[in-house]
Amino acid sequence: MAWKEQTFDELTTTDLYRILQLRINVFVVEQKAYYADLDDHDQNCVHVTYEKDGKLIAYARIVPPGEKFEMASFGRVIVLPEARGTGLAQELIKRVMAILERNWPEADLFIEAQAYLQKFYGAFGFEAVSEEYIMECLPHIDMVCKRKK
Repeated sequence: MAWKEQTFDELTTTDLYRILQLRINVFVVEQKAYYADLDDHDQNCVHVTYEKDGKLIAYARIVPPGEKFEMASFGRVIVLPEARGTGLAQELIKRVMAILERNWPEADLFIEAQAYLQKFYGAFGFEAVSEEYIMECLPHIDMVCKRKK
């Protein structure tokens, strides 16, 4: 079992393939969300992965402030179906929040969350700042976590 935090340049071709495969399998195949996954932001993001027994189980992409949004952000959050309900998603977000705190401690955080996860992200200090809307074929809501300055 291993957590990894890598920049795009640190990813091997195998790492990148497995990440893209996971994103497609969950978002496109499982959730039937058709969208442009390759959005030219991966190259400037931090990629957080969790692997167990040689299999990629969880993933999130951390987006620096000014890269995609004015605020720091994260997205593409995935936990494989067989690992859901185990606390792994909470551990993933805790790790993501720690990386954001370490790299951009003053930056407020912005996410475009799938609407059904509003309560989940609320437990990490995020508050809804928009009405529900459809993005990438699914209901989403904008959420912000204000950081202490």
